[in-house]
Amino acid sequence: MREGFRSDLQRLTGQLAEMCDAAASAVRHATAALVNADLVLAQQVIADDDALDVQRARCEEDAYALLALQAPVAGDLRRVLAVVYCADKVERMGDLAAHIADTARFAHPGPAVPADLAPTFERMGRLDAEMAERVAAQIRTGTDGFAELRQADETVDALHADLLATITGGKWQHDQRAAVTAALTTRFYERFADQAVSVAKRLDFASSGDLPQ
Repeated sequence: MREGFRSDLQRLTGQLAEMCDAAASAVRHATAALVNADLVLAQQVIADDDALDVQRARCEEDAYALLALQAPVAGDLRRVLAVVYCADKVERMGDLAAHIADTARFAHPGPAVPADLAPTFERMGRLDAEMAERVAAQIRTGTDGFAELRQADETVDALHADLLATITGGKWQHDQRAAVTAALTTRFYERFADQAVSVAKRLDFASSGDLPQ
C-alpha cells in the first residue's frame, strides 16, 4: 500500500507542477497581450484560465481521495495537504494573469498602458513567469526555493512601488484613466509574485516541517 501511495503522491505533485507551468505561460502571454494590444492572445489567456480551474479541482479531488484511502501521517500528511493549499494559490495566479489579459482586451484596439511604462510591465511579467517556473522546478526536484523566490518577489515589489510613484508623481503626462489602469494592473503582477512565494513557503514546510522565515 505504501508503494502505491508514493506513486499516487508523485502523480499528484506532478499535476501541481503542471499547474505552475500553465500559470507561467499565462502571465507571459498576458503581458505580451498587454504591451502589444494583442486581442487574440488576450482572449486565449482568458479562455485557458478555465482549464487551470479544472486542474485545481482535480488536484483537490485526488488529494482528498489519498487522505481518505491512505490516511497518511506526519510528513506524508503535510505533503498531501500542501498540494491542496498550493493548488488554490496557483489557480489564483492564473486568475491574476487572466485579469491582466482582460485589461488588454478591454482597452483594445488602443494600448492598455502607456508606451513609456511598457518596459516595466514586461520586466514584471518576466519575473512572475520565472517565479512560477521556479516553483514548478521546486515541486519536481524537491529543492528549497523559498529564499530565491523571496528575493525575486522583493524585486517585483520594488518595481510595483516605483511604478506607483511615477503614476502619482508631478511629472505624470497621461490622463487619469491611464493612471488607474496602470495602478490596477501592476497590482496584479505584485499579487502574482506574492502567491508564488506563498506556494514555495508551504512546499518548504511540507518537506521540512518548519516554516521558512
